[in-house]
Amino acid sequence: MIGQLRGQILAKHPPQLLLDVGGVGYELEAPMSTFYDLPAVGETVVLITHLAVREDAHVLYGFLRERDRALFRALLKVTGVGARMALAILSSMDAARFAQCVELDDSDALTRIPGIGKKTAQRLIIEMRDRLGGLDGLTADAPAPGLAATPGNEHDQALADAVSALVALGYRPPDASRMARAADDGAKTSEEIIRTALRSVNLA
Repeated sequence: MIGQLRGQILAKHPPQLLLDVGGVGYELEAPMSTFYDLPAVGETVVLITHLAVREDAHVLYGFLRERDRALFRALLKVTGVGARMALAILSSMDAARFAQCVELDDSDALTRIPGIGKKTAQRLIIEMRDRLGGLDGLTADAPAPGLAATPGNEHDQALADAVSALVALGYRPPDASRMARAADDGAKTSEEIIRTALRSVNLA
């Protein structure tokens, strides 16, 4: 089992990233809650990981914070929730906000996440209510630090990357394109466009 990786970031294409660990390139998927706080390409990072073994693939997921991995693993135990949906949840809201939705029985906020209907939202609230107490740090989350601009990235590529990331999170291509363009001001990085787009959905 791979529990942690320390290496140099070679590429970031949300929700995928490539990490060089001792000359071996590891492909990982990460929620946007992790992507927002990643250092720039070429920098070193330590990621806590979860390895999902399927019949057709082994997928490695990376997280900056233990509470995010703990929530990811807890979500996988909920009936009908797979890794893709768990990733979408952690990309649409942080762990503290998810805990708040569960505690306040706020199924409407959960149904704004792609792939989650009313029944799934209610199931998440019911099954996660008793599990949140055992997950440290879910009710007190520090605000994420400001994003640093990534030099050299062309704006068109940032917008395209943002659309691709939203599609990977479960949004239909036309919706992903509309959301990204509405969130773009012409000077944002892909992570900033995605953050703004997802916030607009959560506030709707």
